Amino acid sequence: MERRLNHIRVIAPGLLTTVQDLGRPGYAHWGISASGAADALSLRAGNLLVGNPEGTAGLEITLLGGTLEFESAALVAFTGADFDAGIPMWQAVEVKPGQPVRCGPARSGARGYLCVAGGITVPLVLGSASTHLVTGLGGWHGRALKRGDVLPLGDPPGVARPRRETAPPPAATAELRVTASGDAGILCRATWHVKEDSDRMGLRLRGPVLERETSHMLTEGVPLGAVQAPPDGQPIILFVEHQTTGGYPKISNVISADFHALGQLRPRAEVAFEHVSMDTALALLRAQEDWLHRLV
Repeated sequence: MERRLNHIRVIAPGLLTTVQDLGRPGYAHWGISASGAADALSLRAGNLLVGNPEGTAGLEITLLGGTLEFESAALVAFTGADFDAGIPMWQAVEVKPGQPVRCGPARSGARGYLCVAGGITVPLVLGSASTHLVTGLGGWHGRALKRGDVLPLGDPPGVARPRRETAPPPAATAELRVTASGDAGILCRATWHVKEDSDRMGLRLRGPVLERETSHMLTEGVPLGAVQAPPDGQPIILFVEHQTTGGYPKISNVISADFHALGQLRPRAEVAFEHVSMDTALALLRAQEDWLHRLV
């Protein structure tokens, strides 16, 4: 007897909902950034809560969610920003067949992650299910979800045991911590605001004009979290769909342990920076990974 696949039906897509996993690293030489979840920590945690491998594809919901419906019973977890989600957050819960899962606006933060036992099984592109909106690669037809989309789900894992108790997220920090070049002090002495034209390519900041030398720079590779100083003196934090090369000066880099905080910045959010040593950055990352793997 042929097995009937389970699906999620999109009743209302919300503002910007995409399929994301942990991205497709290794293709920068082709001009393709890794993409993936903007707050990878929350996606990983949600997957561990429902018993999935931590890189399983889920849904990234930005600022305002919609309504989804499951054809069959499913175990789900909603993590990330503080959304009016209709189900408990940071907890594995079961939804019934035909039960609508409604997600209202984010009360704080920017992005939530809906993880489902078995994951979302869209075709892989360059080894990843993540949606790269700039190029139209991956995800569900390379785009944000629309009303009427029907997404296939995989089989729930048969070995891993889901965690149904609440998992408190890591405490938010008041400042983004950066390692830096000699110009870090320029960045750390000011308060900035996220501009409305920010997107998954870059978080554009508004604040005092950075005084920069105008000498020519050779184009070179750029990493996730790099803070660039363009000619207008307003910093740009390179985000998950960033270009892979750039010619603007890079004055600092957000540490890996704070990438999840980048994913939760919303338009008009206030941003400050704190310079930390490489040893401190590594210690913070180890502590974050220790917290995450206590969910296994």
